[in-house]
Amino acid sequence: MASSMNRVFLMGNVTRDPELRYISNGSAVTEIGLAINDRRKSSSGEWVEETTFVDITLWGRTAEIAGEYVTKGAPLLIEGRLKLDMWEKDGKKNSKLRVVGDRMHLIGSRGGNRSEGSQAGGRNQGNQNSNSPNEKDQSGGYDAGGGFGAASAAGGTEDDIPF
Repeated sequence: MASSMNRVFLMGNVTRDPELRYISNGSAVTEIGLAINDRRKSSSGEWVEETTFVDITLWGRTAEIAGEYVTKGAPLLIEGRLKLDMWEKDGKKNSKLRVVGDRMHLIGSRGGNRSEGSQAGGRNQGNQNSNSPNEKDQSGGYDAGGGFGAASAAGGTEDDIPF
């Protein structure tokens, strides 16, 4: 039995267009923001809306697909893991909790989403053990192949990004 588990599932709307870039070893990386809305009753019985903003890093083929198909406002489902970044600036220690996305699913259509697949039910991006990048998976989307996460096929790691 595993002694710990670090898994996150988030669904929300993209807060900015992704900016795809390549690090020195050729690995693709992009940063996106996700706005996650929560509606619940307060202690006084009134409905309260709360939005949480989460920074997400995508690597490899997942980053490339995000750069091509994801736009600001698009609904998105991300599966990944939490990572704590720590650094020191001007003698002050800083930290930031973020998500490293392993899988990304485009959800439905929302005007700004450029993906034909998302308008027809969604494209599925992730490693589904597919032999072909265009092979249809069980969920009805298309598998874009592996090469995602911190250890991409090009060998990049999340520690290689200058933030």
